[in-house]
Amino acid sequence: MDRIEENINKLLSGQTIEEPNQYCDFTIADQNEATVARGVTPSVPSDFVPKLHKTICYVVAAIIINEKNEVLMIQEAKSSCAGQWYLPAGCLEPNEDIDDAVVREVKEETGLDMKPTSLLMVQSTADGWMRFVFTGKIVGGTLKTPADADDHSIQAKWISNIDELDLRKDDIYPIVDQCRNYLHNFNKAGGAVAAEARELEGADETSIQWHPSLLPVKKSHQKLYLRVVICVRKRSNNRVHILLSEKNEIHLPMCELNPVHSTHNTFKKYMMEIFGADLPQHRPHGLICLEHKAKLTGNENPKAKAENDGLCLTLLVSIRDPLEDVGLIDKYTWLEVSEPLGQRILNRLARNMTVYLGPPKRT
Repeated sequence: MDRIEENINKLLSGQTIEEPNQYCDFTIADQNEATVARGVTPSVPSDFVPKLHKTICYVVAAIIINEKNEVLMIQEAKSSCAGQWYLPAGCLEPNEDIDDAVVREVKEETGLDMKPTSLLMVQSTADGWMRFVFTGKIVGGTLKTPADADDHSIQAKWISNIDELDLRKDDIYPIVDQCRNYLHNFNKAGGAVAAEARELEGADETSIQWHPSLLPVKKSHQKLYLRVVICVRKRSNNRVHILLSEKNEIHLPMCELNPVHSTHNTFKKYMMEIFGADLPQHRPHGLICLEHKAKLTGNENPKAKAENDGLCLTLLVSIRDPLEDVGLIDKYTWLEVSEPLGQRILNRLARNMTVYLGPPKRT
């Protein structure tokens, strides 16, 4: 099981894992079969393939705060919200990676060059919509003024108090708060490198206040996947165990995301597939890895782009009940992990030690 422990360590560091095969334990076809059994007609074809701007919508947003605690804001040029203010944001374009998209949007709407440093949130709704919220640093460019107005924005400004603005939506308040807290703890911890080093040393959860820097890993996917790292403690020895699927080759459990449901709705259905209707007490903490790669390289077939709009989210989950009280159905089993890895997993269960995954937060 050394390979499983190596894979979990990689995922906890925001890295992808390479496996000879990618098994999906709960496909949309499986979900549709369960839907039909309840007498309901499925709303998504069993062979669903995500296609940008057709069946899915990926949005990026940037929350950048300078040394004066000012937020980078843009004044909208779109007719539907002209004159109102918002964070730099926009949709992915075909053949574009997620982190490249946020850099482009910041440049187009503010005139500034951004270097992404971490994901702060992945927000999703029940209609194939996902928004990836990044923070980062400004490394160049010239702030856009009204003289530079175009179709992307009227102007950009550093704003100390966003309450003074006519906002397009107030859903940015939780994003601003999240970024300010992140930067405060990031600076207090001495930066992402120091935080990651302490995490690898097995420091307890009180010594690290925020998750390490997380950026998308360049890995292509044809479908929308949710991988779960589910942990539980055994009462008899207090050791951490990780859930594994025994379907085909042993691997970390994975399901296919249904685009007409939120990620947490699909997650709940998958948990019932694993544990049955009487679910143990559990908590989905947040993301530890995001895999996506849409950009083609010279060695790739251009026709593959139509099947390259998928992604994989890795969600860290804890079971609150002891392992002895948790029943499993189907082909799943528990693996007791080494004490160093178990401690590293426990560290990441603390608040803010994973990237938020869920619906857009409201004020």
